[in-house]
Amino acid sequence: MTARLPSIDALLAFEASARSGSFELAAEALHVSASAVAKRIAGLEDLLGVSLFTRAGKGLQLTPAGHDYLPQVREALAALRAIPLHQRAHQGLERLRVSCTPTFARQVLVPALPAFTAAHPGVELELTLSVPLLAEGDAAADVEIRHGPVPESISVEQVLLRDRLTPLAAPAMLEGRALSAPADLLGLPLLRTPLQPWAPWWQAAGISAPEPTTSPRFVDLGLVLAAALAGQGVALMRLSLAQQELREGRLVQPFALTVEAERHYGLVCHRHSAAADAFAAWLQGHCRALEAATQP
Repeated sequence: MTARLPSIDALLAFEASARSGSFELAAEALHVSASAVAKRIAGLEDLLGVSLFTRAGKGLQLTPAGHDYLPQVREALAALRAIPLHQRAHQGLERLRVSCTPTFARQVLVPALPAFTAAHPGVELELTLSVPLLAEGDAAADVEIRHGPVPESISVEQVLLRDRLTPLAAPAMLEGRALSAPADLLGLPLLRTPLQPWAPWWQAAGISAPEPTTSPRFVDLGLVLAAALAGQGVALMRLSLAQQELREGRLVQPFALTVEAERHYGLVCHRHSAAADAFAAWLQGHCRALEAATQP
């Protein structure tokens, strides 16, 4: 059987009248007229087939049916009020959905997010992770942070980081090894990923060497970083992604030589809004400062 559901306005009128003992006081609380409250109660009683109030002088008293019904109504109204989308503070927020590559999100974006949320308390930011090498991107996001080759035609504002690459390793990996020249790295386990081959750094170091073939192949920069931290090998890593690890001494940079990465992080705005523009400006500023800190 189909349930006969009363209107929310009728339930609010009933609860306010029961709480105040008066249609007039309930009307003041609900910002409607007393006659409107009375009509809503009458309609509710007709729907339920029972009387909810009796007149007691100038006030109201609940009937036995009203006494039974009141806690159920209050429980239902409390559940509805608890839904985030029904709360006025939540309704005043501007929602912003940001899609980002996993490692950039964890290493660069999330640690810096408190600065953005403090400066923009009216923005509700939702951060989702994209799949590395997913060419079509995430069109459902308002703002997207991509990782890939940056064409010459791209605007300066869309490039977030022109990163620098250099070998990094856990101290234990290099302990007891005399590394006097870049070629000495060839005797160590070298981590590999299709996202950034070793060739550019080998070339800058004047070394003729093939890509490593024996280590696991990681299709995620975060996994490369994790493997390096675990002492599994030397990683050709973006300095922007390892700033915290370098400061804490969990990774070390054996050689000062760095090369510019062929793939960069770029910003794509699918839907412009005040929140999207504010986020883009903030992230560009943060990345410019990070880029300056990692330049040779």
